[in-house]
Amino acid sequence: MTKTLYKNAQVFTGKNEEFTAGFNFVVDDETGTFTQDEQVDQTVDLAGQYVMPGMINAHTHIVADPYAKIAQLGSPDATAPTATFLALSNLQKLLADGVTYIRDVGSVADVDLELAALERQGDLFAPGIIASGSPLTMTGGHFSEAAYEVDGVDEVRKYARVLLKKGVDNIKLMATGGVSFNGETPHDIQLTEPELKAAVEEAHHKGRTANAHAQGTVGIQNALRAGVDSVEHAVYLDDETIDMFLQKGTYIVPTLAAPWAINQNTEQLPDFMVEKSLGLEKAHIKSIGKAAQAGVKLAMGTDSGTAFNNFDKNSSLELELMVNAGATNLQVLQAATINAANLLQVADRAGTIEPNKFADFIVLADNPLADIKAIQKEKTVYKKGKEVK
Repeated sequence: MTKTLYKNAQVFTGKNEEFTAGFNFVVDDETGTFTQDEQVDQTVDLAGQYVMPGMINAHTHIVADPYAKIAQLGSPDATAPTATFLALSNLQKLLADGVTYIRDVGSVADVDLELAALERQGDLFAPGIIASGSPLTMTGGHFSEAAYEVDGVDEVRKYARVLLKKGVDNIKLMATGGVSFNGETPHDIQLTEPELKAAVEEAHHKGRTANAHAQGTVGIQNALRAGVDSVEHAVYLDDETIDMFLQKGTYIVPTLAAPWAINQNTEQLPDFMVEKSLGLEKAHIKSIGKAAQAGVKLAMGTDSGTAFNNFDKNSSLELELMVNAGATNLQVLQAATINAANLLQVADRAGTIEPNKFADFIVLADNPLADIKAIQKEKTVYKKGKEVK
């Protein structure tokens, strides 16, 4: 059993509000956890460097190819072998960017569930995975080709129970239309408030979470009243809706990288997608800025797997986009660490640097509280105490 002392670092633990200088911590290399042991076998001097917890990305689609060369997000043609191949590759790209835990919110063939189990057993070196399996959507709704199509409270409850029987950690719900699929808009109401509430009740009965894809104002409010744990995207927010987030303590997972990636590549994408994405970008940025400034809880997520929304860079980019929208650097670091850990219900093992938690951390040359782009630069990533090569 080897224990390694990392000394003299400047550390953001996830709980402090600035980097603490001269911080020492010990990693048990066998268990992959931070420990309080004083007897160590080796020492690493991190003087002049900055350390933060590994990032947590609360919104991914690891079975998708953002460049649509192998399998497009939501395509019925995605096979289990293809999806697994993509997921294994995408997980390594996430690790290299500093992401050590994810929540996947739209898989196929239960690939996320299977890989989550392998990672927990120690057979797969990858970010920890909170799995949602296949989403629930109305017939013909958002993501319908790769989801359970459900209509009415009884069907929603039935398939929520099917997902829970399979072992999902979270149930993903489609409350509105969106950008990536034709024939719908972000304002379209899809699963109704009673339908959403039925799934949330089933998830919460089992101690699991439920989240909702919701972009238009009415759909967001439906999801909030239904009791979801987080709203994904939250594009169109008014003051009333922001107050509802504050009253209920519900998280927003902004995914600003999704429209940003589309809008950087307009000439290579379908007109319907580009038109919707360009049309909502300013509203999305304004909404997330207002929510952040009002104190709504944020958790970082990218929606990686959507068009041109990559896994190797966009988690660290998402932090910059959140700051540009109006969140503070501290809010953003918390969104990517302790907040996301609390949302995903993994705060007992991830999201902060403290004893008995997984030794997931990032070593940086510069201070991201001074310049959030520091996380985009060269960095050293550790997952359960092992350096990511």
